[in-house]
Amino acid sequence: MGELMRFEVQAILFDIDGTLVDSTGVVERTWRAWAAEHGRDADAILRVCHGRRSEDTIADLLPPSERDAAVRELARMELADLDDVVALPAAKTLLSELPADRWAAVTSGSQELMRARLAAAGLPVPDVLIAADDVSAGKPDPEGYLKAAAALGHDIADCLVVEDAPAGLRAGRAAGARTLAVATSHDAAELTADAVVEDLTSCRVDRVADGLVVTVSAGPG
Repeated sequence: MGELMRFEVQAILFDIDGTLVDSTGVVERTWRAWAAEHGRDADAILRVCHGRRSEDTIADLLPPSERDAAVRELARMELADLDDVVALPAAKTLLSELPADRWAAVTSGSQELMRARLAAAGLPVPDVLIAADDVSAGKPDPEGYLKAAAALGHDIADCLVVEDAPAGLRAGRAAGARTLAVATSHDAAELTADAVVEDLTSCRVDRVADGLVVTVSAGPG
């Protein structure tokens, strides 16, 4: 049985891929197909691409003149493959309990792709969705989380960031938020956060007069 932890917060800022939505299959298929076409090492790409914007990963792989076309190509491939995109355990229940002004999503994907994946998974699209197109620097830069907190009207220090990837957790910490890691796409040992859980089934959210109380049954962070 994990340690019981409580976070008293004003809002929750969720990552999408790997946190709310299981898109691991399509992410791996897309990058493997792209890597094969471009003569790149797919395994090496998959070790570093999770939680980052596609353009940031591609910038590490291709010269500037080839990057825009590659990003567009990858986006087309991802949008065409939504077949096995599903909600992760407890995501739908948890989101249904949250007032619209108490949660947001911050993602390394595009607005178009993330809205499509949320819809495919049967999950609501939040009023505040900060995507790759909305920031000048992607995760692990804190810009996305700072923008989300500001859009909700809450201090980032009073927010809980929920993430599955090291890059996203670094972004949350750099922004000044408290962090909760879900070990859905990475081993728990790779995740540094205030609390680490297997998935969202370990979390409960209660509304209180001045915000939210998130209770988690967590392993060591």
